[in-house]
Amino acid sequence: MGHREDLLEGAKKCLVEKGFVRTTARDIVNASGANLASIGYHYGSKDALMSKAYIALAQERGDSSVPDLAGEGGSLERFRSVWEGVIGRREESAPMWAAGMEVALSRGGMPELRELLAASAGDGRKGLIAAFTGIPEEDLDERDLRTVGALYQALVTGVMALWMFDPEGAVTAEELTEGMRRAAAMAAKAEDSADPA
Repeated sequence: MGHREDLLEGAKKCLVEKGFVRTTARDIVNASGANLASIGYHYGSKDALMSKAYIALAQERGDSSVPDLAGEGGSLERFRSVWEGVIGRREESAPMWAAGMEVALSRGGMPELRELLAASAGDGRKGLIAAFTGIPEEDLDERDLRTVGALYQALVTGVMALWMFDPEGAVTAEELTEGMRRAAAMAAKAEDSADPA
C-alpha cells in the first residue's frame, strides 16, 4: 500500500476508535505510518480525508449488512426481520452512528462532513425501503424517498440514538413490531370511523 491508502486505513481506524471530533491529524499519521504532509498532498485536508474514511467504512459495512430477510415485503414479519438485523448489528455499526451524530450535533461545524451525510441520505432511504418492503431500489421515486424512506430512516436513527443513550433500556425487534402493529391498527380504526360511508 502507498501513503494514500495507508492514510485512508489510518483514518478509518481513528474514526471507529475516536470519532470525527477527537481525531487529530497526528492521530491519523500515527495510525497510518505516513507523514503529516501527506494528508494535505493526497486529500487536501484532514476533514476531506475523514470524509473519505466515513464513506469507505459505510460502503464496507453496507456491503456486509444485508441480512437474510424473512417475510413478504411490507409484512410485520419482514418488519421484525429487518429490526432483528439492525439490532443484531448495532455494536458493529455504533461507531458509524456515533460519528454521524457528532456531525449532526456540531450544528454549523464540519460543513464538508454535514454535506456528505446529507447527500448520502437518499441512498440510505432507498436501502431501507427495499429492505422493509421488498421494492427494488431502482423502482423507487422521489416521493417514496421523502415519505416512506424518511419514516424508516427516522425510526432507525431514533432506535440507534436511544440505544446509545440507554443500552439497558433499548427496544427489541419484538417490541418495535408490536408497536408498529398497534399503531397501524389504531390508524386504520381512525380512518374507518372518519369514513362517512
